[in-house]
Formats: sequence, structure tokens, C-alpha cells
Amino acid sequence: QLQLVESGGGLVQPGGSLRLSCTASELILDSYAIGWFRQAPGKEREGVSCISGSDSSAYYADSVKGRFTISRDNAKNTVFLEMDSLKPEDTAVYYCAAGNWANFDWYEYQYWGQGTQVTVSS
Repeated sequence: QLQLVESGGGLVQPGGSLRLSCTASELILDSYAIGWFRQAPGKEREGVSCISGSDSSAYYADSVKGRFTISRDNAKNTVFLEMDSLKPEDTAVYYCAAGNWANFDWYEYQYWGQGTQVTVSS
């Protein structure tokens, strides 16, 4: 079974940057789309960004467009989420997930990581 492990979360000041990594336990190559989701306390899970497996097309939620960049390194079985110009409202647990196609519906993804905390605060 495919396993995903997120890393790179932490505490950062507003305006700062973080890079999250999602590493898969096996070759993912073009087999899976990868999505990044986040969930803040008391809020629903929200799709942030996703990247297709076939052609690495990238998609972003309006709330992060222009600030976040998703990319994948198939040789390392890793997908990255570069987060710049972070805001306090970006504070959440961030999860990566693997599914058959790139979309923002969390229930379409079959495999999930354990999550990594991102806190944006001064």
C-alpha cells in the first residue's frame, strides 16, 4: 500500500516561507495525482494545490494562487509545496494525498499522509 510522509512544517512569521515535502514509499512517477490539503481547527478540510500524474499540470486554490508553488521530483518520489508570503490564515495541518486525478475533492484521494503543522505567527 502506498504510504506518504509529509515534512517541512513549522513556525514562521507572516511574510515568511516554508517548503513542504511529500515523499512516497514507492515509485509514483506518473501513476498518481498528488494533492495538498489543509485543515485548521474548527474548519473543513480545504484543497490547496494539486498536480497531475500524467503531465504535471498544477492547480491552485484562489486563496494561495501566486503565493504557493507545487512541483514534483519523480526521481525522488517527492512532491513539494513551496509556500511564500505566508499569512496567519495559512495556519493549519497540511496533508498530502494521492489519487487518480488532480482535483480538490478530498474524498477522491485514496492515500493520505499523517500531516504536518504549519503555524504562521509573529
